[in-house]
Amino acid sequence: MSNAAIHSGFARRFARLPLLQRVSLVVIVIYAIVVVFGPLLAPYGETETVGSAYEPSSVNFLLGTDNLGRDMLSRIIYGARNTIGLALAISALSFVVGVSVGLWAAISGGVVDQLLSRAVDVIIAIPKLIFALLILSIAGTSSLSLVLTVALLDAPRMFRVSRAAAGNILVMDFIEVARLRNESRVWILFHDVLPNIASVILTELGLRFSYVFLFISALGFLGLGIQPPSADWGTMVRENAALISFGLMTPIIPAVAIGLLTMSVNFLIDSASDRGSELDD
Repeated sequence: MSNAAIHSGFARRFARLPLLQRVSLVVIVIYAIVVVFGPLLAPYGETETVGSAYEPSSVNFLLGTDNLGRDMLSRIIYGARNTIGLALAISALSFVVGVSVGLWAAISGGVVDQLLSRAVDVIIAIPKLIFALLILSIAGTSSLSLVLTVALLDAPRMFRVSRAAAGNILVMDFIEVARLRNESRVWILFHDVLPNIASVILTELGLRFSYVFLFISALGFLGLGIQPPSADWGTMVRENAALISFGLMTPIIPAVAIGLLTMSVNFLIDSASDRGSELDD
């Protein structure tokens, strides 16, 4: 198949998508390009001081400068790499841990399932923000501490979803047939359970990414996220909040960037879920 035919087929599929889903997909692609090619797109370095503090927008600084004279546009571009990259790492880790433990609890049942479920209930019962602030204030605010802490707090949600979805599959007749054939638990999980719950857990993964993205931005605003001099959207809002008093909207730009990505991911997931439900019907 030629490249022209592939591109034509992709264009037709894209044109058939609902308008909101197309807009969300375009926004996500733009963010992905910024994340991947950030250093090539940024006019200045991430930590480079290029002017005076709080300079207004100009030809040299399209979005002005921050409280230390760094170019805001460059900081926002690098902040996309740092914030989104960290959210992806946390989401991936919580997904692997939560789904693995949830599936094992579902297929083990009995005491193992009860112990794991009660431990997860205890973690979920603790307010996440307070728990994160406590752990990070003790363990420090390095990127590793941030990833491990937020992943620990987010994995229980993936545990509950995967355990519930797997439990619905494990009571079906074809699972009983596999057990009568003396198939191992690992074989049953990967061959029979996972393919049937993949859409559910992948949808939950997208939702958890949005939540993690907002959560680490909130931690950055509180001063416990990605630490200076690295750029982080939540931290940038806090550092430049004083500009709002002077009628400048520069601090709003990182906040809008956070909200736009979150809404786009949620709209795309909702549209895909609704389409999948229509196909099932």
